[in-house]
Parts: sequence; C-alpha cells; structure tokens
Amino acid sequence: MSDQKVWFITGASKGMGLEVAKKVLAGGDKVIATSRDLEELAESIGKASKNFLPLQIDITNEEDVKTAVEKGIEVFGRIDVVLNNAGYYLVGSIEEISDAEFRKTVDVNVFGMANVIRNVAPYLRAQRSGHIINISSSMGYIGYANTGSYNASKFAVIGLSEALAQELKPFGINVTVIAPGMFRTNFMSDKTLAVASKLIKEYHVTEHVKMLRSFNGNQPGDPKKLANVLYDISRLPDPPVHLPLGTDSYQSIIEQRKKEAVELEQWKDLSLSTDYDNLNFKL
Repeated sequence: MSDQKVWFITGASKGMGLEVAKKVLAGGDKVIATSRDLEELAESIGKASKNFLPLQIDITNEEDVKTAVEKGIEVFGRIDVVLNNAGYYLVGSIEEISDAEFRKTVDVNVFGMANVIRNVAPYLRAQRSGHIINISSSMGYIGYANTGSYNASKFAVIGLSEALAQELKPFGINVTVIAPGMFRTNFMSDKTLAVASKLIKEYHVTEHVKMLRSFNGNQPGDPKKLANVLYDISRLPDPPVHLPLGTDSYQSIIEQRKKEAVELEQWKDLSLSTDYDNLNFKL
C-alpha cells in the first residue's frame, strides 16, 4: 500500500507499546518491535514475518540501540515512525531513593529515549521525513509526592521533545510528546511497579503503593483507543507537539496550568524586581 509506514517501537512486549504494535500491524504497517524479552514479544505478537521484526535490546545500551536501528533499516529499508514507549516507574520519596535507583529511572526514561533518537535521527533527516512520538505522562506536567524520580524523568521528556521538535522541523520531521493519564495496562501491577528498597516510615510510601496498586485494572483509559490515536496522528501532515491522552490527564494538566498562572501573578512584583533599572531588553 502506498501509505505503508515502518514503525520502530520500544517497550513493545506489553502495555501501550504492545497495543500500538498490534494496531499498526493490523493497519498494514511494518513494525520493528524492541524489548528486553524476545520470548515475551513472540508470545504477545508472534514470530518474525514480512511486516514484523522483533529485536531484543536494552535501550540504555547505545550499541544495542545502534545495532537495532541498523538492522531495521537493513530489513525494511527505512523507518517512518519512532515510538519511544519503554518506561520505568519507581515509587519513593527523594530522601528514600538511592542514587542507583534514581539513575535507573532517568537512564530508562530519558537517556534510553535519547539513545534511540540519536541513532534514528540521521536516517530520518536523510529522507527528509518521519515522526518521533515520545511517551511522557501527565506526571511530566505535575509533580506528586513519592514519585519524584519519575516526575523528574517525565518532565525531562517534555522539555527534550519541545527542543527536538524545533531542531527537526526544518527537515520535515514531526515530534509529538504524549502525556497519558491512567490507562488500563499492567503498569501499576505488582510485577511492574517498582518501590525504593529502603523506605522511611514517615513518608508513608507503603500506603501510597497500596493506593496505586488499587488502580490496577480500574484505570479509566482504554489502551486500544490510545493505539488508534497514535496510528491516526502518524498520518497527519502537521500533528500536535503536545497531546495529553485521557480525561484525567487533560483535566489535571489544565487545572495545574491555572494554578501556576495564579501563583505567577501573585508573585509578579518579585519576579520583575530583579532586572537592572532602565533596562532596554526584549526577548
């Protein structure tokens, strides 16, 4: 088909990545699906075929990523859509989270994403087309107690995506950062939800974890509908840079922006008091 696209999807063996991979394959596109677990990929989607290339990679290892991108180009000849979906969610207060735990969150959610972008960008730039879709979160706009490392990484994804959109636009490459709310995947299951190893009882993280796990299976978002949206925006000539998905995400971000505007206005005099007198400067 004339509009067939080749997708490169990280974290494709479960959750949103899996649903998107299934959707785009059903729509006739080709998929380079990456995961740490090839067996899980095979169980979830199937074995390699003319439209499906499963690859085992660790996105925090740049050589792994480089090899996967090169293999995908070798097999399918191009990459059109990159979905940076792989993620890691750690619960714990900033005081509780060890240096290694914090770094793992950022390694997966930020540096792993950057590894993919760095290695795929030359091909997209050469073909003067492409669409990079980065998965952030509503928690990339709003910080919450006991999820500071995840917040930090997802805030970073939004900033990275905004800069990337400006850098790649001259080459005909689109960038969209997705901010999902709570979707009914296994992201909050016992198997997936990570907790800091050394808890401090005063922060009540155990109760926080119980609350999060109580959402598992009750999240309002339908991952199949999310997959439909991502498939549809991959066909748009001018897709959005920012796209919250889910009523909970949209409403919470809007409310947060209103609160921020009120706070900024409240402290405006202090904000403006630090310039040199008689300053003639314009942004």
